[in-house]
Amino acid sequence: MTFYPNRKVFISYYHGDQTAVNKFVQDFSDVFIAKTVGVKDGDFAFDSTNPQYIMRKIRENKLQDSTVTIVLVGSCTHSRRYVDWEVKASLQQGATLPNGLIAINLPYMGSEGALPERVSENVKRDANGNEVGYARYYVYPDSKQKLYDWIEDAYAARTTRSNLIKNPNEMMHYNAKCRRHGVTH
Repeated sequence: MTFYPNRKVFISYYHGDQTAVNKFVQDFSDVFIAKTVGVKDGDFAFDSTNPQYIMRKIRENKLQDSTVTIVLVGSCTHSRRYVDWEVKASLQQGATLPNGLIAINLPYMGSEGALPERVSENVKRDANGNEVGYARYYVYPDSKQKLYDWIEDAYAARTTRSNLIKNPNEMMHYNAKCRRHGVTH
């Protein structure tokens, strides 16, 4: 099947996974339009601790006109404050629709990923295993069609499931200790 990428996707990830992230973007480049890819230390020089200001700057300077955010989950993604900030900005409602949200384990994680807390709060299943939250969480896609379908579902969620968004005001102030490696990177 030939894909014609039409969804602009922001990729959020821990920069320790840069090689795997680059491969993901390269392998699936005909499925989506990659917008700014992640935020790393040194990208921001905020003279503010005001969460609303920080969120506005992330939306203006990083998320831009993306409509879906994919969090690529590696071993320490859950502990990164910038990932938390990007997800928070992605889920903000107001002048614009929120971004659809997908979390995908990088290949080396298999099905063992640790989700960032804000993502986890939006990935919910009922007692029967049915997805009932705003976001979706997947293992690495085995086909372009599968990723395409996930992106389309996330795009639709912006209007069909936005009432399910959980986006508390509190933001991570510092990187946390990685539960897998036991250190703060």
